[in-house]
Amino acid sequence: MSFDSLGLRAELLRAVRAQGYAEATPIQAQAIPAILEGRDVLGGAQTGAGKSAAFILPMLQRLSQEAPKSRSPRALILTPTRELCAQVAQSVLDYGRNLRLRSAAVYGGVGIRPQIERLRRGVDILVATPGRLLDHAGQGTVDLSRVEILTLDEADRMLDMGFLPDIRRVLDLLPQERQNMLFSATYSKEIKRLASGLLRHPAMIEVAPANATADSVSQVVHPVARSRKRALLSHLIREGDWRQALVFTRTKHGANQLAQHLEKEGVSATAIHGNKSQAARTRALADFKRGAVRILVATDLASRGLDISLLPYVVNYELPTVPEDYIHRIGRTGRMGASGIALSMVCIDERDLLTNIEKLLDREIEVRKIPGFEPETSPSPPPAPRRFQSRSAPAGRGPGFDRRVSRSRVNANGNRRASR
Repeated sequence: MSFDSLGLRAELLRAVRAQGYAEATPIQAQAIPAILEGRDVLGGAQTGAGKSAAFILPMLQRLSQEAPKSRSPRALILTPTRELCAQVAQSVLDYGRNLRLRSAAVYGGVGIRPQIERLRRGVDILVATPGRLLDHAGQGTVDLSRVEILTLDEADRMLDMGFLPDIRRVLDLLPQERQNMLFSATYSKEIKRLASGLLRHPAMIEVAPANATADSVSQVVHPVARSRKRALLSHLIREGDWRQALVFTRTKHGANQLAQHLEKEGVSATAIHGNKSQAARTRALADFKRGAVRILVATDLASRGLDISLLPYVVNYELPTVPEDYIHRIGRTGRMGASGIALSMVCIDERDLLTNIEKLLDREIEVRKIPGFEPETSPSPPPAPRRFQSRSAPAGRGPGFDRRVSRSRVNANGNRRASR
């Protein structure tokens, strides 16, 4: 559907075209009219589906129809991390470039004084992380009593990170009469409970099944011994001549160690995680985007809000302990309909994590075994799950696997030079 048919004013359409967009994505086509009508919205969409524009564009239009009566924010967008906060704030600037609306972003990891000065000059749209927003509220440097529109972006991640108490404190500072929007890539019981208490007769917008992944992302599992994971990753990078890949680890220490290992192997790499300063994280991401660094090793927390156009590969060096995080991770590739490859390097003690992920997805992920990087056999006693069972396997099947796998010399590019 063309943006021209969504009822947006000319200034916004010019800004959309300047960003290189002509056709609205499904989430945009459904959400924009509902938000323009003033309805509450519960939106479910995969990461990279264009949901930021889905709520920013109608928000800008609604606010531009009336001159501000004070310096206090009229719209509040809450995000889970500073990276996503900065990204959304930039989108507000990009789409609102032709309108006389003021915006600002407040998040932790940077000095609070410049934020205070910016808030004093007046803000129409405030993008914030919950913790830093409450810091400002506690110091009396922001007044939320005039907020007309509230948006919770990536609400599932905010709950995963334990922000629910902070969200409730923020809600207590807002006026009762307002428009509410909640967007989430996954639907848990906690999200449904939050939505039921926050939204009033919302427009239910779901452009993909709950907890789904993009069809444009090819998902593959590479079984491998834990001790061989580093070697396998180096092999995939070299044989596939990867120019850009985002690699996930569970811990900050693991991210540092893996990045250092890749550097020693002659592969430019850097790590991004919560212990890095905001300046260091921004610099690492900029180097990755411009190609100065081929591999970005990240933790789940630090990856939130990373917007990398046409990212070809996402690698789960270690599977996440929370199945929903798998969806968020691989959503960094295959954005806006582009193709991408998500590889998961799975060792024997991660079999239950993989099973939980497949249950969430309601599908099995294809298994491809790479010669020379076979997995270890199951420990004794044999575990119940179907994967990695300790038993003799026929030719062409790895020890411990109980379903057919494909053998591939180089599958880093998704090419199937394989035999069954």
